[in-house]
Amino acid sequence: MNNVKIIFHIDLNAFYASCAMIKEPFLRDKIFVIGGKLGSTSGVISTASYKARELGIRSAMSIQEALRIYPKLLIVPTDFALYQKHSTIFFRFLKTYTNKLLVGSIDEAYLDVTELAKDKHPLKLAKEIQDRLLSEHQLPVSIGIGPTLFLAKMASDMKKPLGITVLRKRDVEKVLYPMPIGKVYGIGTKTASLLEEINIHTVADFVSKDNKDKILEIMTINSYDSFIDRIYGNSSDYVDPNLYAVPKSISNEETLSSNVSEVEIIQEHLTELIKTTVDRLHNEEMVARTIFIKLRYSNFRTITRSKTIDIPTDDIFVISEIAEQLFLTNFENRPVRLIGIGLSQLIFKKDLKDEINLFNYNKLTERDLKITSTIKEINKLIKDEVITLGVKKTHE
Repeated sequence: MNNVKIIFHIDLNAFYASCAMIKEPFLRDKIFVIGGKLGSTSGVISTASYKARELGIRSAMSIQEALRIYPKLLIVPTDFALYQKHSTIFFRFLKTYTNKLLVGSIDEAYLDVTELAKDKHPLKLAKEIQDRLLSEHQLPVSIGIGPTLFLAKMASDMKKPLGITVLRKRDVEKVLYPMPIGKVYGIGTKTASLLEEINIHTVADFVSKDNKDKILEIMTINSYDSFIDRIYGNSSDYVDPNLYAVPKSISNEETLSSNVSEVEIIQEHLTELIKTTVDRLHNEEMVARTIFIKLRYSNFRTITRSKTIDIPTDDIFVISEIAEQLFLTNFENRPVRLIGIGLSQLIFKKDLKDEINLFNYNKLTERDLKITSTIKEINKLIKDEVITLGVKKTHE
């Protein structure tokens, strides 16, 4: 009996740029990038259109550098609401095929199509999904097909845009071995550089048993074994729909043991709730754009107040300040029975391509800058104290 799974990895091509072209069709014939602020030529590129990529313009490049390559380059501001809209359309469409779907990020998904492939050849099914997404929703995708999530992911990256690639276990030596080690999903830029320094340039170099000992000098045995399993097609083939589910919000609330009127005591409870909530945000590796508080008074009147900020954050100082301001502004000077804190409009850090740079630096408040400066000073003092005490630092 054949127990091999058939996994699709479906990756939206140049997603932010595709969304921009849906909104503004004239961009289809233009060379443009996503990033920066309306009317500004400062900032960093989030996504480059394929026409721009042909000129050597790429994501993470400064807009000024891109303009030197192509002075007529069009700069399209980021629009997270637009991306979320089309991401939702994308996932809803895929769920018409199967509920065995794992959301990888805002623009990618894994599907277990093993059962569907009993009635339709996987290549025909992939082509149907690809064609329908393009014709019905103007969303171009590349699809990787493999027996594991890792091999499907590697396959989808091989042909873009609008590619369909099959990568089976028996294809690994021919297809993956010649690849640069930095192309292996999960090996970051820093690790790839360290591997190249010890002459591990390709996947073939990495899997060679002759190189194992020197690889283990820069990588733990668990990491090494995990990558070996992935490369050979022995890693997970289980599509867990809830593994990376994006929470709509993160919140915590506390019903007090008695009605409390003292502001200081309520603030103490709020501070603890903020710590717990921000810890959860960090564990999810997310940032939040909206902070809200909830108050329930002794007469059971309940209010919720929120504030949305320009730059999503996971900074406990920023979140605490906003939450405390919301509390002090809206506290009705009557006994409180319940207090809560929440974070919403969440974004995974890895999807937050619009980083703080010159175009949004001026949105940082003077207090934000003072906090950053103070933290740096504290870290410097701690560092100096540690060195003075003769304590060996193990982490920078």
